[in-house]
Amino acid sequence: MELNALLLETYRALRQAFGHRNWWPADTPFEVIVGTVLTQRTSWANAERAIAALKEAGLMAPGLLAGMDRESLESLIRPAGYYRQKAARLLRLVGWLVERTGGDLAVLEPLSTDELRQELLGLSGIGPETADCILLYALSRPTFVVDTYTKRVVVRHGLLDGACGYSDLKELFESNLADDVELFKDYHAQLVEVGKRYCRTTPLCGACPLHPVLGDPVGDEDL
Repeated sequence: MELNALLLETYRALRQAFGHRNWWPADTPFEVIVGTVLTQRTSWANAERAIAALKEAGLMAPGLLAGMDRESLESLIRPAGYYRQKAARLLRLVGWLVERTGGDLAVLEPLSTDELRQELLGLSGIGPETADCILLYALSRPTFVVDTYTKRVVVRHGLLDGACGYSDLKELFESNLADDVELFKDYHAQLVEVGKRYCRTTPLCGACPLHPVLGDPVGDEDL
């Protein structure tokens, strides 16, 4: 089977097993942007508690959040863990957003995805996964998000070897799938779901919905 057909069949198997994932859950694109920082190195449940605290305080707006002092922000987002680092990163990100757009995300529309990605990556604490999450889920740009679960599925089934990096994984999907924002969103969410349920550190391959499509693992088992 050609690689592009295999990747589509993989997606269809996941979609059939889990249904559409409706990810990223948020009321506004700005809330997505805030969430991308708060979810770093923690569970969604913890990040959600921090988001709820910001919303309850009436601070889920670029200008208001950018004007907060760091200590107060740390206190509100404490449930997300690493709250000192995340407060600093969030203030840098939101400060950039306000300076760049005045809080109006529509101002970014004329910029290419590559330009935006490079600007985001230039902010301390914003790595490739966070930048791509902002681009895909908040700004609806066709860029594929890669995470640990993506690498596990890809490497275990021999689509790439264990030495592959973020850019290799990203290129695998982007070069073999159409530039479809909704497909990219749901495909990423499906890979997260199969990773949580089946493609764990110790995999549960027999019951995995990808087993009929991809077969037994051929790569590293301890990813």
